[in-house]
Amino acid sequence: MKLNRKSVFFPAAALFAVLCLWNGCAGREKAEIDPYYITGDRQDRETLHDLFVLLAKEKGPGEHQFAVVREIANSYMRLKEYGKLINFLGEWTGARPGDPYNGYYLLMTAYAYMQQDALPVAARFFELIIKNYPDLTVNGESIHLICLKQLINLSDGAGQRVRYYQELIDRFPEKIDMGTATFMLGKAYEETGEWDKAIEAYTRYLPYIGTNIPGFPNADNYAKQLVDFNNSPRDWTFENLNALLDNIKAALDGGNSARLWQYRAKVNFFARTWGQEETDDAGMAEFNLSDFMRGNRISYANSLDAGSNANEAYLRTWGWSQYISLWYFYFRKVNFPADPEIHGRWEWAGVYYGEKF
Repeated sequence: MKLNRKSVFFPAAALFAVLCLWNGCAGREKAEIDPYYITGDRQDRETLHDLFVLLAKEKGPGEHQFAVVREIANSYMRLKEYGKLINFLGEWTGARPGDPYNGYYLLMTAYAYMQQDALPVAARFFELIIKNYPDLTVNGESIHLICLKQLINLSDGAGQRVRYYQELIDRFPEKIDMGTATFMLGKAYEETGEWDKAIEAYTRYLPYIGTNIPGFPNADNYAKQLVDFNNSPRDWTFENLNALLDNIKAALDGGNSARLWQYRAKVNFFARTWGQEETDDAGMAEFNLSDFMRGNRISYANSLDAGSNANEAYLRTWGWSQYISLWYFYFRKVNFPADPEIHGRWEWAGVYYGEKF
């Protein structure tokens, strides 16, 4: 998190002009200032002293007082005196619970804790600001928006991320990437096991297909396939892989393309070459197996390919056509916890053309 030091309420340049005028015309006034807070080299110490003198002359909360407090805090940030920053702002907010700028002061405090790698403490401050302090716009950005973004990054709990993403979407739809927020809300719901809400979030994501989501290069296909699968009858799955293979092999042995085609997945079925980008192959609806099987005897390996495992399996077949004779049938275990009766069953999910790499 980067905090801009230019004040939107009382520009820093104007503040320093006041300081210069104060120093030039009146000399340095003596004031009761805790020496603990005067630190740095000579110039830093003089600046901090003058700021505290100026702060003592401010009689109530307002933009001028805010500018001075923030400049003192910024001085500690620049000097990496995070302990002094935390103590100064802690004393200030504790003594002035009604100060309208306390939310921003706590934001600076949270930032200081982050610089000390005290991330759980920083997270508690971000949460405190959202729950107990009104929003402020500083440098054109909402402090609540800043806090929510930080909490998403700092949170280890999916339930918390659900709440933070939902609040982002509800409160700041015009200031965030809605595609990313909606997809990540779906992922958070997945982690909590709330699959109905996850599917709902992925459905809301579909209008934003094409969004570049860091860490999820296949987000579009992932969301669309889950939504399509959820909306399908899911009546093509088999209880186990052996039952599926027996039916596939029987259809191949009999040269029965219509029967074979009945066993394919009715949504998300693909046909591609090895290494081809994963795409939603809409053309599979017109895919006609009889064109490849007519006049050909299709053979298959006696056992599954060595690359098969507990969740995926490949069956090598050949004799399809003079152009691409070799096909690998791809089977996978259905991963769909939203429907416990379907989850863990097997489906024929696609075809890979040609020999494996």
